[in-house]
Parts: sequence; structure tokens; C-alpha cells
Amino acid sequence: MASIGQGVDRVDGRLKVTGRARYAAEFPISDLVHAVLVQSTIGAGTIAAVDMGAAQAMPGVLAIITPDNAPKLAMKGGAQQAVRAPLLQDNAVHFNGQHVAVVVAQTLVQANAAASQVRIRYRRDEPVTSMDAALAQAYPPKNFRNGERPPDSRRGDPDTAFDGAAAKVDVTYITPIEHHNPMEPHATIARWDGDRLTVWTATQGISGAQQSLAGLFGIAPQDVHIVCPFVGGGFGCKGNTWPPATLAAMAAKVVGRPVKLAVTRAQMFTSNGYRPRTVQKLRFAADDQGRLVSMRHDGFSQMSQPVLGEFSEPVGLATEMLYACPNVAVSHRLVATNASLPTYMRAPGLASGNFALESAIDELAVALKMDPLEFRLRNYAEQEPHQNKPFASKALRACYQQGAEAFGWSRRSAEPRSMRDGSVLIGWGMATSTYPTHRMPASAYVRLGADNSALVRVGTQDLGTGTYTVMSQIAANTLGVPVERIRFELGDSAFPHAPVSGGSMTVASVGPAVKAACEAARAKLQRDGGEVAEASVDVKPGEEEHRYAMHAFGAQFVEVRVDAELGEIRVSRFVGAFDAGRVMNAKTARSQLIGGIVYGLGMALLEETHVDGETGRIVNANIAEYLVPVNADVPDIQTIIVPNDELVSNPLGAKGIGELPMVGVAAAVANAVYNATGVRVRKVPIRIEDVLV
Repeated sequence: MASIGQGVDRVDGRLKVTGRARYAAEFPISDLVHAVLVQSTIGAGTIAAVDMGAAQAMPGVLAIITPDNAPKLAMKGGAQQAVRAPLLQDNAVHFNGQHVAVVVAQTLVQANAAASQVRIRYRRDEPVTSMDAALAQAYPPKNFRNGERPPDSRRGDPDTAFDGAAAKVDVTYITPIEHHNPMEPHATIARWDGDRLTVWTATQGISGAQQSLAGLFGIAPQDVHIVCPFVGGGFGCKGNTWPPATLAAMAAKVVGRPVKLAVTRAQMFTSNGYRPRTVQKLRFAADDQGRLVSMRHDGFSQMSQPVLGEFSEPVGLATEMLYACPNVAVSHRLVATNASLPTYMRAPGLASGNFALESAIDELAVALKMDPLEFRLRNYAEQEPHQNKPFASKALRACYQQGAEAFGWSRRSAEPRSMRDGSVLIGWGMATSTYPTHRMPASAYVRLGADNSALVRVGTQDLGTGTYTVMSQIAANTLGVPVERIRFELGDSAFPHAPVSGGSMTVASVGPAVKAACEAARAKLQRDGGEVAEASVDVKPGEEEHRYAMHAFGAQFVEVRVDAELGEIRVSRFVGAFDAGRVMNAKTARSQLIGGIVYGLGMALLEETHVDGETGRIVNANIAEYLVPVNADVPDIQTIIVPNDELVSNPLGAKGIGELPMVGVAAAVANAVYNATGVRVRKVPIRIEDVLV
């Protein structure tokens, strides 16, 4: 009756395809009114005056909240998820598109109409719209990786080793601003019952949202109830408690009625963070035997004005640990601009950083006239070189071998422009993927029935990744019953605590809690008899993170076809081989792997947020002009899961599978484009004009 590893259909699938799955904006709350955000039209300055006369006179308007009349927030405690500005607490404008007022009306149509009539007069300052212009003012992060480590690291003497090396690359790579664009925009319904707040909201972190809103409004966490049974995608943009959720709760308090605030697609570009632009300077060198002797990776990432908070894109972390090199230096710096606060986006740090790292590795292999796969194998790290720890497990060699064999890598011609199909240039490229294995404390409740059924509850969330299904499988496997006998409930802060769904750690964190609770309930039933048994457990990671380096790995292989005359680039074939630990569900795992690869193809060839250099306004704040892959852009994708059941990282052996497959895709495509054309493109997305030289 083993269910773990089987390709079980999604237990919530029928609800979704029939439209019965209820998302944040869809709850039928009585006496509901609507809120609409008003956004700034300048990039920097202050609000001088707000003319609300015409808007207030319009039908159905209940309130217009501005910095002049907004309730003051407590800003106490709260989780790290809380984004504390801008929340109408002052008249400062830090970026174009900032929320500067909230209009509340009886209907959405009335709220939109009134919002269009709010007139704001500004005192303008000159905005900093380009990080390139401010690189000289770059500064080190104050709270890099949540204070877990310094932003810079060094081992050996990379500068001296570089100077005396046989082969060198000294290059700069650039990644653009990218936005998450999940299908479901942010939406919140907020209702106050006295001093108790209930919030139906789209979030990747139910417990964090509860703590954040409690801190912002100065009430106890138990007086905040968060409900979120379904999330229509997040990719990181729903990991924080962003201002729209807080402003919905503020508006509900002002008008004394439940308020719905649904963010528009355009507002998603300034309401909830983004992947920041990066400029990465790499100086790598190897000896004449193809062994790395020096690696220096200096990363600069775009930031908002510091008053809005801090977010650092950790672009250099893979450079520290992926290859055996005795001399390595990594640094991270921030560049303040008049933009909203950046945030985590699928595979944060690693997606951007590995584009630079794995492209530079390819460049060095070319300089040495060595096969890129052979060069990576020659510098394979048997032990994690930065912390000098053993890997909990590492099956990267097998990923290389199985991926290369499935792709046919041995037939690759190293000479650019030598593989052709008529007028089409064929290019083959590859790159390494890695992502750290994370785990955090989690709790679970289980109630066993006499009919071999079980109710399992955890205050986690399902972003569409399959949490409902996978947790049902873990419970069924532990109890020795069919999956159909499990009822798994999530999406409610009244349920036991769980961490944010980010960092590919939900299975590794929540799964062990579900397993332990099922074991405890079964033992209680066997010991005490009776018809039912209940158990609640709290599970925490042990000392394994201090003793071992814990990472998932992969190898990405890609074929591109480039029209020699038009420069059009098409990805025609893709093979990804992954060491992701023990797979819980073969079907949802393949879905995650394909999804991550497609996300990486978007990074390589399509996705870029464009900012007007004069005003700081985002000019493609829609999904017609912000390009993402569609079916015609996606080739045949073969995914290989390399068996590697290790129980060091967590009791289930899961390493995390959501972010790993995106890492390395952009570099593999760029390396393939070089192999096809002989043009080395050091920025993404790669455009037609980049290869027409």
C-alpha cells in the first residue's frame, strides 16, 4: 500500500477544473465593499496636496484614505514577512506606481470611477531610475541572508592566482528586472469583528501573514485569522505580506465593513516585489590542465531606497561551493534606485548567479579548448569547499552522465557554426544546476477514525505545487491506508504552524511533521484502544545543517536552432537530469521539473521588465508586452530523476524540487547560442539583435 513515489492524481484537481476551488477574492462575505488603489505618477518626491472633492461626491464612495487621514500603524514585532512601507504613513514618494491613496466604495465600478478622479499634486525630486548610473554608490547589505552570514567571503589568494594562470576570463554578465506574474494577482478580503481581524488573502506564508498583520496593527497574533485554501501561483511574490493586504485591513477598519482589495495586473508590477537587475563581474582562471585556480564573483543587485527595507540577491553563493577551487572571493553589493522593494523570485540568487557562473565556466572551457562537460568533471567538488563539510549526498556525476547520454552530448561539435540544418545553425549547450536543501520547524495534527480514515491538518499552503496531494500520500504511506482515506486540510492559521512555502522546503519541513503526527496517533490508538485517536506534534530540524552541506543538483542540456539570416532563436530540445532526493509523487515532480525549465527558458529568451529612464515608470506592466513562454516556445523536454534517497537532510529524504530545475537553464541556452553562432551573449534575455553581427 506504499503511496510515496507513486504518480497519484491531484486530490484537489477536480475542485480546480470544475471551478469549485475557492481563491482569496472569491469568498462570499456579506456586507462586502470594494477598495481600489491610487498610484503615484512620479518617481520621487512628496505629496503636496490631495484633491478628493470630485471623488468624494461620486455615488457609493465610503472613504478615501490618504497619508493625511490614514490610521497610524503600530509597526510592532511581526514576522520578517511584513513589508512595512509604503503604507500611507507619510507623504514621501519613493517610486513611480507607489500606493498613495485607497478609495473604498459600495461596488468595484464605483471605487474605480472615484479612484480615477482623485487628484494629487506633488513636489517632484529627480528619481534614480538606472542602477548603472549609481554603481559607484553601491553599498554592502546590512542583513545579508537574514543575518546568517556576511555578504563577502574569501579563501586563498584569488588575485595572485589569477595573474599567473594559463587561461583567464574577465567578464561582466547582466540580468534584468523580472516579475513573477502568477495567474492569480494579489487579492485580500479583510473583516474586523471588534479587535479581531479575519483576512482571506493570497499568500505563500499563512503563519507569517498572521504574525505580520498582528505586528502592524498592534494586536495579538491569536486575534488575526488568515484563510487561504488555494493559491493561484506565487513564485515568491506572495511570500511577504505586501502593502495591499495591510491596506485592505486598514480600509476595513476605517469603514467598519468587510473590504475586498484585488490588485490589477498592472499594479502587480509595483505592489509585490520583483527579481532585481544584477550586474555581475567575474574573473575566473584555470591552469593548463583545466583545473580552476581562481574564481572572483562580484555581484551588484538593484535595490529600492533603503527606507523601504532591504533585499539582497545572493548571486555568488553557488560560486563558493559548486567547484573545487582553492582561491575564491565573492562579494555582494546593493545599488539604491527609486523602485519598489525587490523580493524572492523562483530560485532567488541562484537563477541570476548561475547564469553568470555557468556561462563563465563555459567561456573558460572554450579558452582551454576543452569539452565543457569534461571541464566541469575535472573540477568536481567531492566535498563542499566553502565550509569544508561533507555533502549530505551528491549525485551530480550521475546527473552529468545520464543527462549527457540521453541528450547525445558525445556527438557535439565544439566548433561554432559547424552544426547546421540548411540555413539554420544548430547549437548545443549545457550547465550545472544546484539549489540548497532547506528545512524549518513545522507542526501537524492528526485524528484517526475507527474506519481507517484520517484527518490531517497543517497551517501550510498549496501554491499549485501539489501540497494537498503529497501530504495525503505521506500520511497514507505512514498509516498504511489508501490515499482516499486521508483528508488533508491546509490554508488556515488556526491549524498547526508551518513555514512559508519558499526555498523548496515545504515537503522537507511539513512532511516530517505529518509523518510524526501520524505515527504518534497510530501509537496512541494501539496503546489506548478505542475508536479514535488524536495527536499533535512539533518537529524541528536537528544538527544536520551544521554537520553537512545540503544541496540538490542537476545537469541541463539544450539544443537551439538559430536562423543564420534572421537571428531568430528557437529552443528545439531539452534534457534535464536532477538529483532531488526522494520523490514523493512522480507526476507532480515531473510537473515541477518541466515548469522550472520553462521558467528558465523565459529568463533566457523572453522576460524583461522595462523602466522608462526619465520617469521610472514600468512601461510593459502587462502580460502582452512582458513576454513569458507560450506553448510554441517550449520544446520537447525530457526530465530524468536520478535515484538518491538520503535521509540526512530530513526523515523523508526530500531535497526540494520547485526551484532546482530553473537554475542553469539560462546559461545552458546562452552556451548553446554561442556554440551555434560564435557570439557570446553576456546578458539575458538574449535578443535577435544580439546574434546578428
